[in-house]
Amino acid sequence: MMKWMTLLAAILAGSAALAGMTSHRFANIDGGELDLGDWAGRPILVVNTASQCGFTYQYEGLQKLYDTYKDRGLVVLAVPSDDFNQELATAEEVKDFCEISFGLDMPMADITHVRGPDAHPFYRDLADQVGFVPGWNFNKVLIGPDGTVVATWGSRVRPMSGTVTKAIEPLLQ
Repeated sequence: MMKWMTLLAAILAGSAALAGMTSHRFANIDGGELDLGDWAGRPILVVNTASQCGFTYQYEGLQKLYDTYKDRGLVVLAVPSDDFNQELATAEEVKDFCEISFGLDMPMADITHVRGPDAHPFYRDLADQVGFVPGWNFNKVLIGPDGTVVATWGSRVRPMSGTVTKAIEPLLQ
């Protein structure tokens, strides 16, 4: 009996730590903050992005994914980062580029560090809790409605791929 109680306590402690993924805030590219807690109870796809990357075309797929599922609760958060030296110089340039080139209207963070000692707390927690660190731009992290990490994908996985949509669909309202 004691072993089961210890195991259950460990599982519950791990679940509580993971639920903390929605406790993070990002600087909004439009000013102010984006609080993941405001989207608690909804699936959130967090994607580190860059405007001058070979995967930048994925912005189109991210917008399509957002348009397809936003009415059923999906949030897609683009997190521009220059950690791989492929982002424009200012948030204003990034925002203009994304709006003009891809018609983006999904939530977007300001330029943010996603790896290394200056990584945003969301990405530090992600690395600590599930061992995932973005290896390049356009890495994707799916947070479930309960705040846990459901799945992670690298750059080569396209936003509208069956791998991503099949993970998202069961989480929708």
